[in-house]
Order: sequence, then C-alpha cells, then structure tokens
Amino acid sequence: MTKPSLPELLHAAVTAVGGTERPGQVTMAEAVAEAIDDSSHLLVQAGTGTGKSLGYLVPALAQGERVVVATATLALQRQLVERDLPRTVDALHPLLRRRPDFAMLKGRSNYLCLHRLHEGMPQDEEDGLFDQFEAAAPTSKLGQDLLRLRDWSDETETGDRDDLTPGVSDRAWAQVSVSSRECLGATKCAYGAECFAEMSRERAKLAEVVVTNHALLAIDAIEGAPVLPQHEVLIVDEAHELVSRVTGVATGELSPGQVNRAVRRAAKLVNEKAADQLQTAAEGFERLMELALPGRLEEIPEDLGYALMALRDAARTVISALGTTRDKSVQDEDAVRKQALASVESVHDVAERITNGSEWDVVWYERHEPRGGSAYRPSGASLRVAPMSVSGLLREKLFTDRSVVLTSATLKLGGDFNGVGASLGLAPEGTEGDDLPQWKGVDVGSPFDYPRQGILYVAKHLSRPARDGDRKDMLEELTELIQCAGGRTLGLFSSMRAAQLAAEELRSRIPEFPILLQGEETLGELIKNFAADPKTCLFGTLSLWQGVDVPGPSCQLVVMDKIPFPRPDDPLMSARQKAVEDAGGNGFMAVAATHAALLMAQGAGRLVRASGDRGVVAVLDQRLATARYGSYLKASLPDFWYTTDRNQVRKSLAAINEAAQKTETS
Repeated sequence: MTKPSLPELLHAAVTAVGGTERPGQVTMAEAVAEAIDDSSHLLVQAGTGTGKSLGYLVPALAQGERVVVATATLALQRQLVERDLPRTVDALHPLLRRRPDFAMLKGRSNYLCLHRLHEGMPQDEEDGLFDQFEAAAPTSKLGQDLLRLRDWSDETETGDRDDLTPGVSDRAWAQVSVSSRECLGATKCAYGAECFAEMSRERAKLAEVVVTNHALLAIDAIEGAPVLPQHEVLIVDEAHELVSRVTGVATGELSPGQVNRAVRRAAKLVNEKAADQLQTAAEGFERLMELALPGRLEEIPEDLGYALMALRDAARTVISALGTTRDKSVQDEDAVRKQALASVESVHDVAERITNGSEWDVVWYERHEPRGGSAYRPSGASLRVAPMSVSGLLREKLFTDRSVVLTSATLKLGGDFNGVGASLGLAPEGTEGDDLPQWKGVDVGSPFDYPRQGILYVAKHLSRPARDGDRKDMLEELTELIQCAGGRTLGLFSSMRAAQLAAEELRSRIPEFPILLQGEETLGELIKNFAADPKTCLFGTLSLWQGVDVPGPSCQLVVMDKIPFPRPDDPLMSARQKAVEDAGGNGFMAVAATHAALLMAQGAGRLVRASGDRGVVAVLDQRLATARYGSYLKASLPDFWYTTDRNQVRKSLAAINEAAQKTETS
C-alpha cells in the first residue's frame, strides 16, 4: 500500500472535525512537515480561522515521531485533547494503519493529592496534620468546596482540577494538592500506586503526542530535571506567550509572609538553635521590608544585603537540621517535614540568588497595596528577581536535539519575524553560524478579508495621552463611538484604573448601554454576558486583550484607549530596554515598541473571529498616526482599511449597527 500524501491526510482530518480546508492551512501543514523532516525550526504566523491545530497535528502524526505540544491556555489544551486529537486520530487511522496515543500532562499541583485528601495537611501552628474537612465549617464556601472535592475523588479517573465542574476556589484546591517540592514521592507515599500525578506521567511516557502547557515546558528547560518524556518534535502553540510564561517560571519572590511561614513550618522539626537563627533572620528581613525602597535595586542596599545573607545562611542551617533530626511525636512526620523543607528551600534559593547578584538578573522591591483602600501592611511588600532576558536560556534549552515549531496569530511584528525571533534567542532569519539555530518564518495569512471586514481608525484629533492624565476628550470620543455602534463594544484599556474610570463615567453618560467591568464578575461570566446582549459593552485590561473570542454582532467595535507601552517604572522592562541601549541597540523599539505591537495585534484580533464579522478597531491615541514608530505598530496589525476620518467611522459604525439590528429582528 502506498504511503498516503499529506493533502489526503489533511483532507481526512478536516472532514472529521467538520471544518473547511483552507489554503493557509495546507501551506502550514507542508511547512511543518518539511521542518520535521529536516530537523529544523519554524515560526508560523497563522491568522484566526486558519485551523492551525490541524495544520501542525496532521504532519506531526504522519511523521510518526514523539511530539510534545505546549499551549498557553486551558481552552486550547482541552480543545486538543477532547476534540481535535480524538477526531484526527480516528480519521487518520485507516490511512496511517496505526492509532497514535495522546495524553495530557500538567504540573503536579494540578492534580488531586490522595495523601493530603485522606491524611490531612500540615498546619503551621501545630505539630502534625489536621483534618481540613473537619476544620472548615460545612456551611461555608470553603467547607462546601472541600466536601465536593472529597466526593469527586471517588469518581474522577484523572484527578485533574480542570475536570472538576464547576470548579472550586484556589484556597480549597491548595488544601488537597501539593507542589513538586512538597510531594513525598511515589515510593515513600502510602498512596503512590494510586497517585493521579504519577498516572498522568506514566500515560505521557507511553503516548506519541503529549499536550502540556508553557509553564511545564519552562520547568523542564530551567530545572534540569526532565518532567517531559523524550521527544523529537516540539510544537509551541500560542507562541507569542512563551517568553512571558518562561520569565514567570524563572522569577523568584521573597516576602515577609513567605519567610514567616517557613519559620513556623520548620520550628518544631529542628533543634532550638537552628530555629532561633531562622527566626532572628526573618525578623531582621521583615523590619527592612517595611522601609520605602526604590523599585529596581541595581545595587542591593548594604543593610538589606546583610539581612539576605543572614536569611540565606539560617535557611541553609535549617535545611541541614531537617535532614538529621527526627521527631516521632509528629503525626505523619515525613509529610510535615517535606512541606517545611519545601518552604525553607524556597527562601534559601531566592535569598542566595539575590545575594549572588548576577548581572543577568533584575532585582526589584514591590509593594502590594491591600484591596479596599485599607492601611498598608508590611506583608504586602516583596523582593522579586527575574532574568534580564530568557533568550539565551531558550536558545540553549529549546532549540537543541529536536525540531521546534512555534505558531501563533501574532508572531510577525513590524513586517517580519526577527523581533519575536530575538526574544526566543534566534539570530535574524538567514544568519549563518555553527552555534546558531537555523530557522524559517512563514506567514500563511488568514481566511478573512480584513480590508473588507474591518476598519482601523486612529483618533488623530485627540490630545496626546499623558500618563494618568485626565482624558476628557477621549471619554467623549468613546461615548460617541459606542452610541454609533449601538453598544457592541470591547474596551481594551492600558491600566485597570483607566478601565474603571471609563466605566464609571460612561455608565452615567449612556445608561442605555450596560457596561461590564473586568473584576466585577469572573472572566467567563463577563464574556458570556457580553456575548448574550448586543447592547452590552465590556471594559477591562490585560487578559481581555488576548482572551476574548466573541464572533458575531456582539463585538463590532474594539477600542484601545492608548498604545499599551509598558509603564516607564516597570523594573524588568526598563532594565531590558537599558541593556539593549548599553549594547548599542534601540531599546525603545526592541522592548517597548515590540511589547506594544504584540498586545495591539492580539487586541485587534478580537474584532474579526468569523467570516461574517464586520466592525471597527478604534485606537484613541494620536501617536499611532503621528509618531515615527506608528508605522511599525500598524504593520503588526491585521490589514484593515485605515482611516483617521472620524465622520466616516461614525457613519460606518451606524451602518454596521443597523445591518446587525435587521439581522437580529428578522
């Protein structure tokens, strides 16, 4: 029997999922197959509606290599495992004459821990474990969540938190789950043979396709202890998120509250001298954290440096003591000791990292103001340390010994892939060098006709936005646009404060159009309510720029209040920008403009989600039309019809609204 061709396989898979084959999808599948065959690397920009999941799954399954697919969002992970992979495998089975297995793999804390569930969890203030089910009032939300979890534990086959619907609070889940550091290990745990996390790892070892998330991919790369099975092909979907997710995993935090928890957990498991040393160091650290420190600490103040060294040394002493002293009077001592060790090791590692003062790290002091305007509490302060860049780490760990395919709707910024490539540790496309990963960028386009379906409007007449300034003219413009659109507006704001002020003002100006505000309900409920009523508007910040998928007439106007540059006082972004400038580059374009371009491309992508969608992306920031960097930002957006004519846009919105109303009433 002849080997089936890629077009045959793709056609079978697309038919199985009830989709429509598109030229961009075919181009993508061919490029992915070529990259896998050549053991090379590929960046693929595939616009919304391309069907990129099948564009990479079909060639990956056809090659017969072990594949890891890493995504950023839960929604896409579930779509792959519950919809795309089962149907694709079934469709390809008659052609391939084999049925590839697939599995989901997440970090350990995503799975129910049977030891915690049945034996209880360590309590900071007392020896041993306590029964969290008895401690929580059965009528409280926490108590109800815990009882649900206990009942669910008898039914679930996976123990995966995301399989529990409806979900439970983070507080409840924390009482029945453990981190990898807190886990006793399958051989030492009485429930090791039934462990959900261990079973998921075993399934992943046997599977041809493993679906995971960016965070676990980062842990696998950073920590040196492999958690993913060996594989020949890595596919990173939603790849525009990868750098920020890897940065998040590589960021350490040290707060007084965290240190005090470590003290309490270790105090009764070590000798008095070691416990007192850690307690004294913790008190000294907390006193210094109450002082007003600058944001970024390019040099650690002398007093703080001494406090961190004392904390590091005391934590090291306690770690040694935890390994040598035993106390049989402590109930389930191994579990209590493991949690204490995890807490103290975390304190030690971050204190040591900051004390060592690597030139490749950025350290800053952060104060978390309590919600509700209450007085400042010292526990709201923390020190954070993050890598100046993760590009070197990604180049070394990601693009070695495997073929890597990275795909997203937004990888081509300013007209090429080099900006995103640089953030991933890749030299400009086509650069030769023995130690440089070779890669190719391919833009397969979108099935949507952007110039006919959307308008990019820049409100050039508005005053230039100032940081935290009063923008009355912007609010007036926003009011008129919403009225012309008949509601139907997704408002993307550069800060939560700006979103709140706009919602408050417009609720009084145009009460006939309900305005939902991020934070007032869960994100899922907000999006559901926004989609259900065309007159409704939804205002919010970062997660809305990337997380809203509402095709149809409910979202016909997407508004950006201003270009989303990082804040000038953002310690990590400003440090990265300065590093580029010190090396002779353009720090603003390499860091701030790239950050803004990526967010704007994602935000503009909220408008056209289906072939019948029509609407306007309105940027209420004149700089997109007047500043030199404006052309770079515009080149990063979908190819909408462009205008600065406010009257034309109002007429267009009114016409789109009228057409939508006729459709809704017919």
